[in-house]
Amino acid sequence: MTASGLALYTRTARTSSARVIGAYSTSFGLASRLLTRRVRAGIADVYALVRVADEIVDGPAAEAGMDAGETRTVLDALEAETLAAMRRGFSANLVVHAFAVTAREAGIAPALVTDFFDSMRTDIAPPAVFDDAAYRRYIHGSAEVVGSMCLRVFMQERPGDEISDETEEGARRLGAAFQKVNFLRDLADDRDRLGRSYLPGVGPERFGEEQKDAVVADIAADLAVARRAISALPPRARRATSAAAGLFEKLNARLSATPAAEISRHRITVPASVKAWVLLCALVGRSGR
Repeated sequence: MTASGLALYTRTARTSSARVIGAYSTSFGLASRLLTRRVRAGIADVYALVRVADEIVDGPAAEAGMDAGETRTVLDALEAETLAAMRRGFSANLVVHAFAVTAREAGIAPALVTDFFDSMRTDIAPPAVFDDAAYRRYIHGSAEVVGSMCLRVFMQERPGDEISDETEEGARRLGAAFQKVNFLRDLADDRDRLGRSYLPGVGPERFGEEQKDAVVADIAADLAVARRAISALPPRARRATSAAAGLFEKLNARLSATPAAEISRHRITVPASVKAWVLLCALVGRSGR
């Protein structure tokens, strides 16, 4: 039967979300192929909203000529529209509409959304140097709550299953690990283009082996906790999440082996052949490590 009315609108909105994840993330896009169709659509909806908010504060808005005040106004409006759409089940913004439908289906609470936007506001006027408390707060809102959102979408593969404290912690730690890896990978771009450094106590020109090793060890600890929790996920979600974790384990290993001075100049990547190997291993139930 041909979709019409709200069903057609929602399908169109979800197509927009899929385009966003396809344009911005090869790693997540690859891993998401292992998910069921319904869960894959939901993860794209979460990713798209997060990405749009991130783009507001990470340069495109400024490139369009917006100052900090205007950027905050746009970000605040996006948050308000998202929370309203979660209540009413509709938005004229396609990405927001898709997210709101998924949030209502998966049980994503408004508190997760408000914590996320609180961290995004930090990017509009970040401190010159993050202390440990600010670093942890930022990671919670920008990454841990996104892990919690994704977990609720994953559980739609097997409706009725309860989310344990261990699984919740694993999802949050996996989100944190992804964020910390990206802090290291984007160190040069954050410094040169945005004038930021998220790592605690590390200014734009102060990053050495000791700081790198501490973050790499922190990421490894997060990934270890996440790996133990991944086994509790539904089968297809378990394979996809294992693939994503495997990709970031490979990245962390490369960061560990790369001198801090080089990380400060270049973005570290994983070759396409390695990504394909990790994806294949996840497909057959191996870790790919």
